[in-house]
Amino acid sequence: MGCPPQLSDAELVTLAVAQALLGFRSEARWLRFARKNLAAMFPYLPQQSGYNKRLRAGLPLVKKAIRLLATDTDFWFDNHWIVDSTPVECGRSRPTVKRSEMAGWAGYGYCASHTRFFWGLRLYLVCTPTGMPILWALANPKLDEREVLQAMLDVDEDLVADRPGLLIIADKGFASKEFENDLVMRGAELLRPSFKREKKRKGEGLLKSVRQLIESVNDTLKGQLDLEQHGGRTFEGVAVRVAQRILAMAAAIWRNHKTGAPSTRSLVAFDH
Repeated sequence: MGCPPQLSDAELVTLAVAQALLGFRSEARWLRFARKNLAAMFPYLPQQSGYNKRLRAGLPLVKKAIRLLATDTDFWFDNHWIVDSTPVECGRSRPTVKRSEMAGWAGYGYCASHTRFFWGLRLYLVCTPTGMPILWALANPKLDEREVLQAMLDVDEDLVADRPGLLIIADKGFASKEFENDLVMRGAELLRPSFKREKKRKGEGLLKSVRQLIESVNDTLKGQLDLEQHGGRTFEGVAVRVAQRILAMAAAIWRNHKTGAPSTRSLVAFDH
């Protein structure tokens, strides 16, 4: 209703993707760069506060764009999913934790890769072996990983129903008879490493190479798209900045797939 915005939704999403791919963590620095170098492409560019408000309000639009890109590739029909979670730190000092607007959403968790505790959220990502995002969610790190994944599958239950023989590959943190039975009821199967007291599980020999795939996806988000330096201070701000980086990765995979690039998840063509 009312006057149409001077910056269209398509332009907003394009700016968000370009910001993430070019490595601009600061929205103010990004808009200064865009005014100097991209004025011919974007006749109107808002101030930093207006861009921030539009971006936070555009979270559903960014999520829809991720899904549209995923469904426009052959990877969408892959019946092998990889699931993992990674920390999204939102603060370090005690005063920050007390004053943050993230209170009630964020919490303390343990990061095994850095062998330290953190305060923030966990990003749960379900993707194909090529790294194309299928489902994602942000959750308090104290929540059980299996409960979070079950909730994600409940929201998009048709995705599992449309893929007979779906194989979900995860680590030992998702081990549970009840959880595996729930997946069987949905028509999916869980592949995870076995514990020492268990017999070797079928297909376990392939897990090492698959584990490297999910680690490389997390490395793309953190090492190349600066997921850990998101700069969000509110739940909406953190959520849209995480979605912005997932969309940038999905856009790169989509473009590389359509152009026949040798590396599906390479960002070399975009980051300079």
